[in-house]
Amino acid sequence: MNRSQPGARPSRLTVLAGPTAVGKGSVSADIRAHHPEVWISVSATTRPPRPGEQNGVHYWFVSEAEFDRMVAQDELLEWAVVHQRARYGTPRGPVDDALAAGRPALLEIDLQGARQVRAAMPGAYFCFLAPPSWEELVRRLVGRGTESEEERERRLATARLELAAEPEFDRVIVNTEIHAAAEELVALMVLDPNS
Repeated sequence: MNRSQPGARPSRLTVLAGPTAVGKGSVSADIRAHHPEVWISVSATTRPPRPGEQNGVHYWFVSEAEFDRMVAQDELLEWAVVHQRARYGTPRGPVDDALAAGRPALLEIDLQGARQVRAAMPGAYFCFLAPPSWEELVRRLVGRGTESEEERERRLATARLELAAEPEFDRVIVNTEIHAAAEELVALMVLDPNS
């Protein structure tokens, strides 16, 4: 049974990735607030919630044992250890359901996860969210105030490697202003960028 609208263009997965503190979560939150037609995946993670984060809204916060079970049962489209600490992964079932329903679908994930999705779903569209400058990326990370100095240094080291991966993506969006970056991304999802 085809659950998508008659005559509707088949849905394609869009993957948003970029370095730590570039604003992926803020761009996704803006899309969630202004574009209810876009389905946004909620990742599972073993890291503890930050202040204000809600289970099932920002992430599915799971134990190490539950994450192991999800991996063993092949319930994750992708997963990775991020910043040498916590594991993050994308539950496969909800992604498949959104695409089958013909909804524009977005994954906001890290670089390792994006590479796994490219291998699993080569037809997906890959967008790299870039900072206006390295200095701005550092300012955003420090300004967040959610990581220790040791954690910030670890994340900045990871960010240097992540920035070098920009050429692997289909499109680069510079996050100078959150709403503008979100609108640019939605336009790419709704209009077929390959047409």
